[in-house]
This record gives sequence, C-alpha cells and structure tokens, in this order.
Amino acid sequence: MLVPVRWLKQIFALFLVPPAWVLTRAFFSSFSLATVEHAFWASEEFWFFALGVLLWMITFFGLPKPTLFYVFGHELTHVIWVWLMGGRVSKFRISRTGGSILTTKTNCWIALAPYFFPLYSILALLVYAGLSAFMDVEPYRRWLFGLVGFTWAFHATFTIWMLWHGQTDLIEHGTFFSMIVIYCMNFLVLSLLLLLACHDVTPRSFGAELLRGAIEFSDWALRLMHLA
Repeated sequence: MLVPVRWLKQIFALFLVPPAWVLTRAFFSSFSLATVEHAFWASEEFWFFALGVLLWMITFFGLPKPTLFYVFGHELTHVIWVWLMGGRVSKFRISRTGGSILTTKTNCWIALAPYFFPLYSILALLVYAGLSAFMDVEPYRRWLFGLVGFTWAFHATFTIWMLWHGQTDLIEHGTFFSMIVIYCMNFLVLSLLLLLACHDVTPRSFGAELLRGAIEFSDWALRLMHLA
C-alpha cells in the first residue's frame, strides 16, 4: 500500500519538534545572557529595532492595513523561491484580495517561503551591504536596525494575521507540517538577526547553546523512557 506523501510529511513534522524546541531555547538563552550580562538591552541596535517594531505596531493597528503591499511581497517571495529552485514563472497577479503566480515548479519551500522569508527586511540588509561598497554606512547602522525592526514586524504581524484566517499554502502540504516548518524557519531568522545585532552573541556561543539544548532534550527523553 502506498502512503500519501502528505501523510509522511506529518510524521516527519513530529521529528522536527525537538529541533524546534532546541532552537527556541538557544535563542532565548542567548538573548537573556546578552541582555543580563552584556547589557544588550541598552545598545542602539536593540532600541532602534524595538522602535521600528513599535512604529509598525502603531501603523498596523491604528491605520488602514497596506494589504496590497503585503500581497505584492508575498507573491514576489514565491517568485524568488521558484527561481532559486530552478523553476520559471509565466504569470504574476496581485490584488487587495489576494494574488497568484503560474510556475513550472512547486514544493513546500516555494509554498511556505512568504511565511518565513522577511522579504523587505532582507532587501534593507542587501541595500545596506551594497551601499557599504561605495560609502561609509556605519553612521547609519542604527537606522538600519530601525528599518529592519519595522519591516520584520510587518512580516510577523501579517504572517500571523494571514495564518489566522487560513491559507491554502499550508493545507497543500499539511497544516501541522507547514506550521512546524514556518516556526523553525522564523526562529532561525530571528537567531541570525540576533547574531548580526549583538556582538556578544557569536556563532560559537550560539552553537554551544544549541548543543546544551540538545543534551537537555536527550536527558529528558531518556528519563521519560525509563519512567515508561
């Protein structure tokens, strides 16, 4: 008997739960250590990022939602990931009520990319990196983090809002599997932003936190097996 691929993805999603927990623990542990021991909360990067988030939250809840701008970014992200996967796009349509693309290739990464790939934040970082080749952009670093905070909050709020209202992108590959992938990838993006913003959180220290989390989870699983 052939097992549907969609069912296999739900089983695979169960094995993604431990990495999701380990990644979440590593992020919050690294953030806490940087905040308590190195006063990351007092840095310009932290406060400008927080200011950007605050400004977007005021915009999102206090002004008409820029839905068309989100739909454009959503569909453009699909397009970018189609290209990354070697596919071609022949149709691109957007409106305030939704959008669509016609492509020669599709998979779970292409379908779920808009929910974990903060397009406008990445564009801001790329523009900053590009300008750094021609001018001294260090004085504008604080404003970069403000813009990243604004655009990342844009991505996060619209992602939650859209998922709350239901999306066919998730149903196609199984809701549980899709949600776990989206969760893991968003925390991976947050972890990369933390590494970029905080000099006291290094790839080595973050890797050590990942290892500690994996050991803690393994110990817990072994104790649970012994109790059973």
